[in-house]
Amino acid sequence: MVLDNLASSLRDTIRKISRSGYVDKELLDEVSRDIQRALLKADVNVKLALNLTNTVRQRALEEKPPAGMPQQDFVVKIIYDELLKILGTESGISLKPQVIMLVGLYGQGKTTSAGKLAKFFTKKGLNTGLIAADIHRPAAYEQLQHIAQQINVKFYGEKGSRDALSTTRNGLKSLSDTAVRIIDTSGRDSLDAGLIQEISDLKKHIQPDEVLLVMDATIGQQAGPQAKTLNEAVGITGVIITKMDGTGKGGGVLSAVAEINTPVYFIGTGEHMDDFEIFNPKKFLSRLLGLGDLESLMEAFKETNITEEEAEESVNKLMSGKFNLKDMYDVWEKFSQPGILQKLVDSLPLSKLPGGPKINQADVENAGNKLYNYRVIMDSMTFSELEDPEIINSKRIARVARGSGKTEADVRNLLKEYKGMKNNLKLMKGNRGFKKMLRSQMKAGNFGLEEELMK
Repeated sequence: MVLDNLASSLRDTIRKISRSGYVDKELLDEVSRDIQRALLKADVNVKLALNLTNTVRQRALEEKPPAGMPQQDFVVKIIYDELLKILGTESGISLKPQVIMLVGLYGQGKTTSAGKLAKFFTKKGLNTGLIAADIHRPAAYEQLQHIAQQINVKFYGEKGSRDALSTTRNGLKSLSDTAVRIIDTSGRDSLDAGLIQEISDLKKHIQPDEVLLVMDATIGQQAGPQAKTLNEAVGITGVIITKMDGTGKGGGVLSAVAEINTPVYFIGTGEHMDDFEIFNPKKFLSRLLGLGDLESLMEAFKETNITEEEAEESVNKLMSGKFNLKDMYDVWEKFSQPGILQKLVDSLPLSKLPGGPKINQADVENAGNKLYNYRVIMDSMTFSELEDPEIINSKRIARVARGSGKTEADVRNLLKEYKGMKNNLKLMKGNRGFKKMLRSQMKAGNFGLEEELMK
């Protein structure tokens, strides 16, 4: 995934801070170098990286933590605050009738994003139409037409047209009864006078309500200058970041967002029309740093089609460490759906746990396969064994292995992972700094978990 390396480095830095006995100038110098190195390796603009680390160091030296907050947690909060400034404030797109113009270079995912955006508005109850104004790229007309048919929205285009402005005007008239009209404009391999003139003319004569810049997350350091030029030409009002499921460094697009000081509205996380998420900078950064995100955790539970009461009960058991094999079976069954397990892992505050466990993409994929095998094993256990795993001795292990068609080693591995999971969650509960960090989140989110976690 994009930004995985940056996330790993930043989480290591937070672990270093959390494990430190105290915060001094030497630690802050080391932390500043670590963050600076991580940002530069991720293609973040040099000036931006230097400014951020200098600010973090200066604030940590000069500012005093609030009463009751450990200095280590305060330094982490400063890092969070300064990184959040790069990502910008949360500012979602309006759910109202409007004209939206998408701009960007070739290969950034404009046409696909136009379709995803149209489906987003359609799901919100707004009748939506797509206008093919890309008069340069071969097959652009056919691609957008196919997408419109796929997601069942209106489409307008003039095959073979050489006049983007005329086509767009005709499209707006043809789709005048449509609430949201999305214009897919031309791109280029690189910025040139022709592209700038074309989109500037469209902006001037069409007067769209939104001008969204579509940027590939893997674009690199050229993202900043490109975003600046396009912003000066048409006035970017929002950003869509695509290909967040790729393998690029990702820092370039973050630099671009900071360069033009424009909010990110959406991120594309895959090829399918539903792989499109509203961008929440606070949630995104919390997951990036491994600080946890209870709101996303609850959303992940909701995607399993269980009730809110069941979700809260499951979260309570997980986070308190007070659960048995039966509880673990129920949780695993709910989270065996594709994508749900990854969201659960992303939402847990792994970087705040003592010992700093790391979970990578391969671990998550392997876990999905393990879930099935472990559930088969637990299906061969008695109710008493599921309720109290401590009674499972060697004879019982042999019986369960025979009944499930698995080996005794498989059964022992299940019991070992159960105990490890239970111990890790107990550590999470016992981490004082972690509790303080979550207290404000829970009060704000009204998840009803604070009392259980603070016991």
